Amino acid sequence: MRVLDASFVQGFMRMADDGWQQGWHERNGGNLSYRIRPEEIEQVKEELVPGVWTPIGTTVPALAGEYFLVTGSGKYFRNVMTRPEDSICIIELDEKGENYRICWGLTGGGRPTSELPSHLMNHEVKVLATGGKHRVIYHAHPANTIALTFVLPLTDEAFTRELWEMATECPVVFPSGIGVVPWMVPGGREIAVATSELMKQYDVAIWAHHGMFCSGEDFDLTFGLMHTVEKSAEILVKVLSMTSVKRQTILPDDFRRLAVDFKVTLPEKFLYEK
Repeated sequence: MRVLDASFVQGFMRMADDGWQQGWHERNGGNLSYRIRPEEIEQVKEELVPGVWTPIGTTVPALAGEYFLVTGSGKYFRNVMTRPEDSICIIELDEKGENYRICWGLTGGGRPTSELPSHLMNHEVKVLATGGKHRVIYHAHPANTIALTFVLPLTDEAFTRELWEMATECPVVFPSGIGVVPWMVPGGREIAVATSELMKQYDVAIWAHHGMFCSGEDFDLTFGLMHTVEKSAEILVKVLSMTSVKRQTILPDDFRRLAVDFKVTLPEKFLYEK
C-alpha cells in the first residue's frame, strides 16, 4: 500500500488541515505526531527507505524501535493536504530510543519538527500512563487560550477552574484538569521535561504566551480535546471583555453533582471556594 493511501496517514492529514482551518497554525506554527501501530507500518513498509541516524536530543527508551508520523520543521500546516510528501515524514527510533531516522517523506529536505524532543518525551509518558492507549500528541497556537496566559494566574488551578466554568461539558471532556508551563524557550529539553511532568497528570498542557499541547488516543479525541479547551477559552475571553465579575457561574457543589451523574472524577484541588 502507498503511504498516502493508508488510513492513518489520511487521518493525520485531515487533522492537520482541520487545525489550519481553525486558524491555529499561522505560518509554520504548531506540530503533530502519531505513534504508528505495528500493523500500520506493515501496510506501508515497502515504501519505507531508512535514512541516516540522527540524535533526538533526549532519550526515550520506552519508545525504542517505534515508528512515528510527524510534521516537518519549518513546514506549513496549510500545505499538508496539497504537498504531504514534503510536509510530513515517518521516522523510526533506534533500539535505545536515542536516535531517529527518516524512512519516508520530507522529499524537499529538512528534518522532523523542532519540538520532536517534547513530542517523544510526552509520548513516552503517555505510553506508560495509559498502557499504550494514547497515540497522538498535538501542539497548536489557539489565540484565545494564549490570550488568557496574559491575564490569568499561570497555575493549573486557575486555568482549570476558569475553563471548567465556561461550559458544562468541559469537566467531562478534561476531568483531570489542565497543566500550565511558565514561559520557556521552545524546542529545548527544559520545556520538554516540564511538559512531560505535567502530562503525567493531565492530557492538556498550556505553554504561557505560546500555545497548547494535547494528548489523546486518536485523531478525533485529541483534536476534540483542543477544540473544547479553545472554545471554553473563547467564551472566557468574551466574558472578561464584558465584566470582571460573573453574576452567576457553576459552583463547586454543581461540579460534584455533575461528576456523579457523568461518572468522572474531578480533583478537589480545583473545586475551591472563591
